[in-house]
Amino acid sequence: MAKRLSIYQVDAFADRLFAGNPAAVVPLSEWLADATMQSIAAENNLAETAFFAPEGEDFRLRWFTPAIEVPLCGHATLASAYVLMTILDPSRMAVRFHTKSGPLQVTRAGDVFTLDFPSRGLEPVSPEEAAAVASAMGGTPVSVQLSVDRYMVLYENEAAVRALAPDIRSLAATRLGRAIATAPGNGDGFDFVSRFFAPAAGIDEDPVTGSAHCTLVPYWAGRLGKKKLVARQVSRRGGTLHCQHAGARTYMGGAAKLYLEGTIHV
Repeated sequence: MAKRLSIYQVDAFADRLFAGNPAAVVPLSEWLADATMQSIAAENNLAETAFFAPEGEDFRLRWFTPAIEVPLCGHATLASAYVLMTILDPSRMAVRFHTKSGPLQVTRAGDVFTLDFPSRGLEPVSPEEAAAVASAMGGTPVSVQLSVDRYMVLYENEAAVRALAPDIRSLAATRLGRAIATAPGNGDGFDFVSRFFAPAAGIDEDPVTGSAHCTLVPYWAGRLGKKKLVARQVSRRGGTLHCQHAGARTYMGGAAKLYLEGTIHV
């Protein structure tokens, strides 16, 4: 007999529908087979589908793109916290998820959910690798650096980031197949802007990427000399993140909107 599972689709880092980054959230009482979760994520065809199940007083959380399981995802964590704290248990104001990237805390204050994520640093790449990434990304990058499983490509200004039309196949062929493009804001209230491309994970462009800000927030906090920053991901859908650099941890907050709830049969 097929199992009936609840499913929710939530626009994360969005203060209105049809903005931010949509994530599917599937609460579980017990874990499904990995292949089944991957098939559900492929069927949903969203950047991420999140699955969580109780673990003591906390929850275990996993994230799948249509192609692979990933070790860290911000927007689907926010979406999962939204489902837990506004639908399943509205009295809850905080939740701790256990993940492949360690424990992740999410707190709620009104409509804003704040993620407590690990900070990520940057390392140099070889001139040859930097040239390959720059060619795939296009434009005229100021620098190319490495952050764990992705590149960070710095541009001179916001207009250059907005104008990018990367060669996705060439980017997928680079060693990491994922790249953040970033630049300082243009003075309209955002400290920095970004876009994120991840063809190696089955995502040509991600609308709003919390995990990218684990790298971006420490970088821009150091460069701008401030700990609290407002970030804008300038994808077509767009999203705003209210961020704080706290050494080994990065805080990022945003709102979310419920788009869909239903039942799946597996």
